[in-house]
Amino acid sequence: MNRLDSGSGLHDDWLKLPHAEPGNRIGIFGGSFNPPHSGHRLVASTVLKRAGLDQVWWFVTPGNPLKSHSDLAPLETRLRMTASMADHPRMKVTAYEAVLGTPYTARTVMALRAMRPQLRFVWVMGADNLGSFHRWQDWRAIVQSVPIAIVDRPGASLSVLSAPMAKAYEKYRLDEQDAALLADMEAPVWTFLHTPLDRTSSTELRQGSGK
Repeated sequence: MNRLDSGSGLHDDWLKLPHAEPGNRIGIFGGSFNPPHSGHRLVASTVLKRAGLDQVWWFVTPGNPLKSHSDLAPLETRLRMTASMADHPRMKVTAYEAVLGTPYTARTVMALRAMRPQLRFVWVMGADNLGSFHRWQDWRAIVQSVPIAIVDRPGASLSVLSAPMAKAYEKYRLDEQDAALLADMEAPVWTFLHTPLDRTSSTELRQGSGK
């Protein structure tokens, strides 16, 4: 994927990394957000509160390499919808993954840690992604490089026991009661946060709209 240029049509603020002070704990919440919904908001707000984060950055990806792009809304459209959903002073929205020119989380995490070494990053994801996490490019490198916060999602509660990633790194699991320690710990470390479930899904929203 080509890097974006000044003619991309995206607002300049979306093409930058959000501001953060040295030492801040930052959750990186990546996804297609096609479209974003209340379940995504619940994941972000749960981690923001329970992991004691200073901010959550919603990284709207140009496209998930493991998913079809046939019904993928334009990036600008998804960014605007995500900005509306992430209406919170400590939640920021960015298209910086498109600037980096990669849809791969491992490369994004590596770039962020190199560019902002003074920040404490946590990778944030819903448990519906945990079952396929081992299919992500360089997934072990992700686990080895950044703490991970996983929030329960409908139908995914048992993934914490059965997913290859959860099995492979079982001994590095942090009890959710200690989630506030996560951002200051060295990888590999991960936690699974149980929360009241929101059954909204992007797939159902797209189907309901006829897309």
